[in-house]
Amino acid sequence: MLQLTDVHSYYGDAHVLQGLSLNVAPGEIVALLGRNGMGKTTAIRSIMNLRDPVVRRGEISYCGQSLLNMPPHSIAQRKIALVPQGRRLFSSLSVIEHLTMLKPARVKHGWTVQRVLDTFPRLAERRQHRGNQLSGGERQMLAVGRALMLDPELILMDEPSEGLAPVMVQHLERVIASLRAEGLGILLVEQNLYSALALADRIYLIETGRVVHEGSAAAMQSDHSSLERYLGVH
Repeated sequence: MLQLTDVHSYYGDAHVLQGLSLNVAPGEIVALLGRNGMGKTTAIRSIMNLRDPVVRRGEISYCGQSLLNMPPHSIAQRKIALVPQGRRLFSSLSVIEHLTMLKPARVKHGWTVQRVLDTFPRLAERRQHRGNQLSGGERQMLAVGRALMLDPELILMDEPSEGLAPVMVQHLERVIASLRAEGLGILLVEQNLYSALALADRIYLIETGRVVHEGSAAAMQSDHSSLERYLGVH
């Protein structure tokens, strides 16, 4: 589904991804873990071909087609959705306006406004509130709901549990698990190690922009030496 092969990405002269390779299959949650500054968000931005960073070497492909040099909106049209770090909502738009900006409310197939509101009942209560009137948890729900309105086959999630209360993390985990059950592929960048281990099928640990360890989430839970060495978990 998604394949990164020997990807080298730069911010100016800063060489951040230094040969990153990974893959995500349909119906699989893959977690990309590492300390701050190791290149996790850079990997997400490289896949979506956002303005920075610049991929200078390697290949990024989706279902056999290269994504390199493809504009971000064309990548999204390939049914690849992004839940960015920091949510990136529009402060002046309402919940409903966020959800209908990608698909008109009259469309009744795939992910609809009503389905998103049923998945996140709190958003139904806040449907007319603007982005700057929502709590952190509500903003995160909306960021996920907005991404789902693309009817994605692959979702890139960058720190989805950041700043959320434990009860909200649990709800988000259930939603993510249900998306996998529907056959979606998910690349998950997450600082919450325990959430990542609970959700993921496979784990990639990265350091200085390259994979230093790969394995199943089940095996990683008992690999205390790798967790301590690369994540600082004791």
